[in-house]
Amino acid sequence: MKLDIFQNLKGAAAGLGLFFAANAATAESAHGIAMYGDPQLPPDFVSLPYANPDAPTGGRISTGEVGGFDSLNPHILKGSTPWQLRFLAYESLMGRNWDEPFALYGVLAESIETGPDREWAEFTLRPEARFSDGSPVTVADVMWSYETLGTLGHPRYHGVWKKIAKMEQTGDRKIRFTFNTQDRELALIVGMRPILQKAQWDGKDFTKSGLDTVPISSAPYVITDFDAGRHVTLTRNPDYWGKDLPFRRGTNLLDEIRLEFFGDATAQFEAFKAGVLNSNREFNAEKWATQYDFPSVQAGDVVKSEIPHERPTGITGFVMNTRKPIFQDWRVRDAMIHAFNFEFINEAMTGSQQSRITSYFSNSVLGMQAGPAKGRVLEFLQPHADTLLPGAIQGYALPVSDGSERNRKNLAKALDLMEQAGWSVQDGVMKDANGRPFAFELLLKTGANEQESIAQLYKSALERMGIDVTITQIDKAQYKARTDTYDFDMTPYRRGMSLSPGNEQMGYWGSEGVTKPGTRNWMGMNSPAAEDMINKLVNSESRDDFIAAARALDRVLTSGRYVIPFYQFNKGRIAHAKQLKYPENLPIYGDWIGWQPDVWYWQED
Repeated sequence: MKLDIFQNLKGAAAGLGLFFAANAATAESAHGIAMYGDPQLPPDFVSLPYANPDAPTGGRISTGEVGGFDSLNPHILKGSTPWQLRFLAYESLMGRNWDEPFALYGVLAESIETGPDREWAEFTLRPEARFSDGSPVTVADVMWSYETLGTLGHPRYHGVWKKIAKMEQTGDRKIRFTFNTQDRELALIVGMRPILQKAQWDGKDFTKSGLDTVPISSAPYVITDFDAGRHVTLTRNPDYWGKDLPFRRGTNLLDEIRLEFFGDATAQFEAFKAGVLNSNREFNAEKWATQYDFPSVQAGDVVKSEIPHERPTGITGFVMNTRKPIFQDWRVRDAMIHAFNFEFINEAMTGSQQSRITSYFSNSVLGMQAGPAKGRVLEFLQPHADTLLPGAIQGYALPVSDGSERNRKNLAKALDLMEQAGWSVQDGVMKDANGRPFAFELLLKTGANEQESIAQLYKSALERMGIDVTITQIDKAQYKARTDTYDFDMTPYRRGMSLSPGNEQMGYWGSEGVTKPGTRNWMGMNSPAAEDMINKLVNSESRDDFIAAARALDRVLTSGRYVIPFYQFNKGRIAHAKQLKYPENLPIYGDWIGWQPDVWYWQED
């Protein structure tokens, strides 16, 4: 079915226009909150629009991942954790509706109230909220969680904590956060932090927790079994306190969620074909078209589902670490992009069935437009004109090859760019003026078969330029340790983007990440222009300014030439057991966090 974001936002939030309407600060408690205007769902909503409140409970889903894990605590920097635990094993004060660009509705909190300019946000906890051991969720738990995550937790939580001037209990079930900076998005973001049980961590070192502490949380699922590095099983809690909440109706219907881990993608796919897994996401269109014809598909026991979406492409590709001297010159990074023969690689990997990512927000209204910057976008960028790289204002587009393996035109351009940056081919080897060779390591996780194939094709092209590339594969734990400390030259990189970019963008591209470990700023960019655009995003009071800020940020990021983009994933592809079903109504975000397994259910024919 076709998704239409403008149709889905009709009524009180008609189209993206009203989503970006004027201020709508509340003067009294409300059941939900939107970044702009009013939330789409009324106080008496029955369920999320993409959930089926009449769907049956029961059954199980088993999915696979490449790699392993050595921790069950997804909220700290140390260790490797199944990423799904952040979303399946914990709850927050409020939760996302993925059929709106950015709106929240009460989960642990029954209501939210904000100041006239959203300078503070106050939440009232539900009296019935309970942890899985039956103990109540209290204001003390909330306050401990925010302070602990903001000071000892993963760096992703630190940014918001620094913007909280005061956290105080204002009633038996009330907690208020007062902010120290003007930022309209904070009232929403502060409602999205995971809430942990304070008592469970008394006398324990939160920063070093691994497999010895199975989390106690208020979520619908609890961890009931695991084998270090191999699998984790979560079971639906029959006594879950919030099963009748409007936000939860038609969600969390499967009795069991099992996360299996494999040494490589081939082993994972074979496990799916053998029935060990009963749901598998496929990112390669060519493989989807040619390798999903095994017996269980032919017999109809496995169904292939394609899920459209209207979210931005985000960025997927090889990121260059500008902390390393060889990638600090933008002309070198531009040369690396020219040497990457996308058209040839795309044909080899997907049969040319997937188009290329053209910018970080492409495939959406927030993406930069072709040609020179104009209007409000130009106005936002102009103060930074002296520091912006070529293309940010003038217009930038990725190089296109003729599709042949030799890629002569783009390789010639790459050689020219390298020469401008002080590198030349001497005796068949790319060297600088001092005779030092241009060589780097391309770091991969073990088992990343598709990325390895792309890397090998890229390596061959770079060798024709006299560049020595070493492809290194390491296990998931080592990979995480090295990327957390930015100990790499080039590596695969993927960042999803939403229809409501905001404070998280500072964690992606902010200058603090140049030296602070564990951020998502893997490229090490330090751009006052990017930070200015992010500040404009979170403080925009009109639709036009928000879109202009996003498009301007997109220009800064793309023209920065930090990532060599791959092909985009413009639809979700999921093969699954025929008994695993999902509602007909799809959210605008499509196959996104909070859709599978949240609204999936098991139904025998």
